[in-house]
Amino acid sequence: MVIDPSFWKNKNVFLTGHTGFKGSWLSLWLNHLGAKVTGYALEPPTDPSLFYVAKVTDSLYENVYGDIGNIEQLADSMRAAQPEVVIHMAAQSLVRESYVDPVNTYNTNVMGTVHILEVARKTNSVKTILNITSDKCYENKEQPTGYTEESQLGGYDPYSSSKGCSELVSSAYRNSFLQDCGIALGTARSGNVIGGGDWAKDRIVPDAIKAFCDNKSLMVRNPKATRPWQHVLEPLAGYLLLCQELTKNPKQFASSWNFGPNETDLRSVSFVVDILAELWKNDASWYCDKSTHPHEAQSLTLDCHKANVLLNWNPIWCISRTLQETTDWYKEWNSGNSMYDFSMYQIKKYQQECLNQ
Repeated sequence: MVIDPSFWKNKNVFLTGHTGFKGSWLSLWLNHLGAKVTGYALEPPTDPSLFYVAKVTDSLYENVYGDIGNIEQLADSMRAAQPEVVIHMAAQSLVRESYVDPVNTYNTNVMGTVHILEVARKTNSVKTILNITSDKCYENKEQPTGYTEESQLGGYDPYSSSKGCSELVSSAYRNSFLQDCGIALGTARSGNVIGGGDWAKDRIVPDAIKAFCDNKSLMVRNPKATRPWQHVLEPLAGYLLLCQELTKNPKQFASSWNFGPNETDLRSVSFVVDILAELWKNDASWYCDKSTHPHEAQSLTLDCHKANVLLNWNPIWCISRTLQETTDWYKEWNSGNSMYDFSMYQIKKYQQECLNQ
């Protein structure tokens, strides 16, 4: 698994959603690799945010606050950036929020994809597009085996459904337009990412950290649910590798890809919060919320054989290591230390461990 700095050196990259959790980590990593990143997104969705506490703006070639729903602004920004690589991460990314505001969820996740692909195909510099969707794009049958890239798309809730729709939009654009104009389009589906700097509401790690910092017991909605937990750097490594191969070998790699953890890291929510509480110390604890909540999947896992074999991508941090690195990040932040320095320390450490595999 070789992330090639020579590929990314001075590469013009247009990254949507760069103010979000995953987008901020990817912005820092791309800058470390020498890429010239133009970020296009709404202002950070949370306060605090990784984007601000790690000073991500200092890592960007250009920072644009814009809405992917505004196709004219999007087109102007992409033409100005003249990117070779477009990575689309902007999204409404919360299942529970999609129940509250389904219209915005579909507008952002479906029409946002349409706008990105429509603008990119009319921008002459673009050679490669990666659309980040979700493991929840699959029709979840609560099966014990992992979903492959050929499994049926679907989605019970508006968020999951919108990500399935984004995959269908991508396939249609690839077949109808992008192949003919020499643009390679891939889509990436990852598991439940965790790591330092996530403060989104209704996510277990941010909820836990907030409760523990406030010396409160964490309320957990669904402790028996199992998820494919992985550190945020794991799928980001897959995205970087996939962009490299999409550019070099478009016919072979222009398709959908799963980036999930090993099967042994499919663990329950209760397992995760037990470990987090143990690592945080200070009498951190949690309890089960027994009130009624909207439907959420109980089990979901990915089959990543395709990425394992063709990209030589494999997760390298197990769930215990992931929770340790995540807790370490939040402890550093809680102590008032430089989160740019510590975030870069974790990126460099992870990248070196990839080389040592």
